Amino acid sequence: MIQGQRSLSRSRSLATVGFLSPGLGLLIVFVAVPILLTAWISLHQGSMAIPYSRMRWVGFNNYVTVFEQPIFRTALLNVFLYSLANLVIILPLAILLGLFLYQARVYGRNVLRTVLFLPYMIPTVAVAIVWGYLYEPQYGPLNEILSWLHLPPQGWLGSVHEAMLSLVILNVWQTLGYYVVMVVAGLTEIPQEYYEAASLDGAGWWRRHWYITLPLLRRTLAFVFVILTINTLQVFDPVYVLTQGSPVNSTDVAAYEMYITAFNYGQAGQASAMAMIMLAIVLALSLFQLRLFRSL
Repeated sequence: MIQGQRSLSRSRSLATVGFLSPGLGLLIVFVAVPILLTAWISLHQGSMAIPYSRMRWVGFNNYVTVFEQPIFRTALLNVFLYSLANLVIILPLAILLGLFLYQARVYGRNVLRTVLFLPYMIPTVAVAIVWGYLYEPQYGPLNEILSWLHLPPQGWLGSVHEAMLSLVILNVWQTLGYYVVMVVAGLTEIPQEYYEAASLDGAGWWRRHWYITLPLLRRTLAFVFVILTINTLQVFDPVYVLTQGSPVNSTDVAAYEMYITAFNYGQAGQASAMAMIMLAIVLALSLFQLRLFRSL
């Protein structure tokens, strides 16, 4: 009897290992190994054009050099502001649109969900090229519309005060539908009996969603919050295509600074140090956000 239980337990363990091995193998090859290699390069000095064996060990000097660079501190500040602006705009809109599209009486709600989600499926580079045309100060459609309304034209990507906001608007347009779909998926898990009982007790629309929807949607909102933060802190494509950090470094972000440090200046060690710093920041913020939502 005991021998049979041991044999069954061993078989289950082997089966578990067998099922997990492909996924774990991919994670190790495409996630763990690149992270460890980046950490190793961050402790050395050299360019991307030389073999790893010829890189010179410098310890944590790259980290010290990176933190001493005002341009990298500016890039960090810019990407935090970019992420915060997206959170402030996208999260409330995703909740409101999710609640609207979840209503059964909304005609064509499935079509509306599809239309909202479609921009997320378009490659970011293509989206950036199109929005670059929209933002064009001389003949762009946005300034043309402003002229119809007798409003002054805007500098958009060419203005220090408007360039980052222009990138935020682009990202909101492209990714909002993705987070709306997440919110709708979370709403489907809330039992309708709660709303029916609240209605019988005289609770209005606002009180029902404040005391029922938001608390029960907490896990979904935590996931949206974390994923949105991670995605925005890694912004690169729109900056590379549209601004290259201009004007006056107002749109310079950490990922773009890593790129030009590695490929334009040939400082692979410093670029890797920047990458490891951003990895630590993203991990710390993600853990803090998850703990915060767990305590609410």
